Amino acid sequence: MTLEEAQKAVDDWINKKGLGYFDVLTNTTVLMEEVGELARVVSRTEGQQKRKEGEVLNFAEELADILWVVLCLANQKDVDLTSELHKSFVKKTKRDVNRFTT
Repeated sequence: MTLEEAQKAVDDWINKKGLGYFDVLTNTTVLMEEVGELARVVSRTEGQQKRKEGEVLNFAEELADILWVVLCLANQKDVDLTSELHKSFVKKTKRDVNRFTT
């Protein structure tokens, strides 16, 4: 699935099965919540915290939840993520041309 297809799939789901988009402010806070959930997984699996009894930790699921909200925000703000990701590659390539060389 391309980013364009993913944006459309999320939009279709939101409009057909969901109750519509949350507002941008709410979706931004939901994104922060999802990032926090990913951080909890990492702290329990890669860091020094121990898993709580019965706690389910799923790195991939949390990443997918983050992506879902990012796609929602992109749709709400009419952002073409394919185009913007391409621009980001161009920017980083120019900016970091000598950054990672020895």
